[in-house]
Amino acid sequence: MEVTNQSNRPIWYDTNDHTVKIIDQRVLPHKYSVEPLKTVDDTIRAIQQMYVRGAPLIGVTAAYGVYLIVNKRAGDIEYLKHECKRLKDARPTAVNLAWAVDTMLTSILEEPDPKKHLELSRVKAGEIAEAEVDRCYQIGRHGAELIKNIAQTKKNTPVNVLTHCNAGWLACVEYGTATAPVYVAHDQGIHVHVWVDETRPLNQGARLTAWELGKKNVPHSVIPDNTGGHLMQHGMVDLVIVGTDRTTYTGDVANKIGTYLKALAAKDNHVPFYVALPSSTFDWNIRDGIGEIPIEKRDPDEVRLVQGLYNNQTCEVLVPPDDSPCVNYAFDVTPARLVTGLITEKGICEASENAILAMFPEQKK
Repeated sequence: MEVTNQSNRPIWYDTNDHTVKIIDQRVLPHKYSVEPLKTVDDTIRAIQQMYVRGAPLIGVTAAYGVYLIVNKRAGDIEYLKHECKRLKDARPTAVNLAWAVDTMLTSILEEPDPKKHLELSRVKAGEIAEAEVDRCYQIGRHGAELIKNIAQTKKNTPVNVLTHCNAGWLACVEYGTATAPVYVAHDQGIHVHVWVDETRPLNQGARLTAWELGKKNVPHSVIPDNTGGHLMQHGMVDLVIVGTDRTTYTGDVANKIGTYLKALAAKDNHVPFYVALPSSTFDWNIRDGIGEIPIEKRDPDEVRLVQGLYNNQTCEVLVPPDDSPCVNYAFDVTPARLVTGLITEKGICEASENAILAMFPEQKK
């Protein structure tokens, strides 16, 4: 993605000063700030406080976090295992975090020469990042066919896609998951317009997705979270595409809170509801998403306070009465029966155990 006249990613290894750097997504869109990650504690803080967010990016950040662990004490295997456990516990819902840490740890432990661990871990983290980029591009390629097919029936009017939260390049290194089909379709010259849910309480849609789409010159409109059902009732949404932080191998989808309500509205109005995800976001050990996926409960102040720009300064304002209790569930689970299909790097499949395992036969137990 082009930002400030240069190609940027939300995380990268800077070969000039040999550091890991990230875009601080907490302050976007009103400020563009780059932060270094120097230690595993920096990495944990960045994940927990949402300097970085989105399942694929959390995984890549965690991979570089393992590199930083090795960088501090190369060859100390007990220290490595202990710090990897701390890193995996940083956030509970996104399965990519544990997957990336385990992948890194396995690769390091398979190398008997401790002198090779540091370079191996740096290279492996980079490989994980590039693999996510490729998966997201393939998701875009497959998903764009859905948009293209709708466009062929609409003559000169745009294809209207509704999305929720931010599942764009900021969440996924490049392309995104839910936005990847939009970007590919846009690059193909297809007239597409995106309804961008603001996505309370942290407004990732209004702050991040809208910023991304604007940088790419994709037509879009920011809407309050509760507007989607009305738009669907009046034929103003052609399809919904969302991302996911964890999806069971039976097709249940955990995503940003409010996704379930969009799926219900889509079902009631016969609007296709698709979930875009790389294979790294599947949980191959969980059947029942509602009963088994851990749902993160975050700081109530994220509900109380809203961040914005005032007099060219970023600030926070209090919305409810100061003494009103607030509750902040970060995710909900959309059951497979409400999902039209899953857009993966291998293609599009039904949200069912049989279809998912047919797409990924290597995961059959």
